[in-house]
Amino acid sequence: MRVDASSQIGTGHFMRCLTLADSLKQRGARVRFICRHLSSHLREMLAAKGHEFIPLNSGTRGDSSETTTDGLAHAQWLGISQRIDAQASIDALSDQDWDWLVVDHYALDARWESALRQAAKNILVIDDIADRQHDCDILLDQNFYADMDKRYTGKVPAHCRLLLGPRYALLREEFRQLREQAKPRTGPVKRVLVFFGGVDADNYTSRAIDALAGIDGLHVDVVVGAQHPFREQIESACEQHQFDCHVQTKRMAELMLAADLALGAGGSATWERCCLGLPALTVSLADNQTEIAKAIDTLGAGRYLGSQDIAGVPVMHKGILDLLEDEEQVSVLSEKAYSIVDGLGVDRLCECLGC
Repeated sequence: MRVDASSQIGTGHFMRCLTLADSLKQRGARVRFICRHLSSHLREMLAAKGHEFIPLNSGTRGDSSETTTDGLAHAQWLGISQRIDAQASIDALSDQDWDWLVVDHYALDARWESALRQAAKNILVIDDIADRQHDCDILLDQNFYADMDKRYTGKVPAHCRLLLGPRYALLREEFRQLREQAKPRTGPVKRVLVFFGGVDADNYTSRAIDALAGIDGLHVDVVVGAQHPFREQIESACEQHQFDCHVQTKRMAELMLAADLALGAGGSATWERCCLGLPALTVSLADNQTEIAKAIDTLGAGRYLGSQDIAGVPVMHKGILDLLEDEEQVSVLSEKAYSIVDGLGVDRLCECLGC
């Protein structure tokens, strides 16, 4: 698994790779993560789950001062050139032959993937943005787009198998298990879940708290990651308003199942919410989230409040009040969300990988 996580990148890429890794391990596979940026708590998570880990920020060959001149929109996410990263990755995998190399990184393209052909028999690319060439055998894009079937035309080899749409959403085991208990929401909204991703560098969590603070009669659960830069401020605000604050919780699926409405980002949590039929008011915190959020809105499975420069406290507050006053609309959004994702995407992908 070649994936990174940081305050700039977020944790979504890492978490979906970890979900895949856990499922593969259950099927008898040996999994190794090679990462250039990974915090201590994510490393501990890998160790606890029994996955191998090799950091790429040590033992790298070449001139570390070489700049990233690859021309990719997210090149700075890598912090080094693809050439140097490719050689370091080859070194990290050189002790044996690998059946599959899984790449989930916006700063890596066909140049890196072609170089890594010597390290693995097959390559799986997980992508969302379709903005670069790939050299891979399978490409998975779990998101929904109006032009889904055409997004990768001319960007992958002719033999590449495309796995597209929420049918392949990589959701953790607990979501699949709890889906059996989930049902479309009916009646008044009594419980709201706030979650803006594992990093939330711009602190939209606090804005959501402010938007909810003046609304009576709601039970509010607020979820933040252990590395949230404003964690203490959020914990204090939750205590002040008698909201429940959950830090690095392992109960995300349970909290989503218990909620009637969510307020959060338009990233990978979208498919977790849909799996459990949880309607959401979403804000796109990055360019790659905007299309997803708009598509969900168009499908009638959620409400898109706008990009981060638009969806401030007043917009969030109004969006919440609108749905509190329209129980029927909440039910319609929930039913549509529930119909989009069945939670079996990881199983489908593992079968494609031969496991």
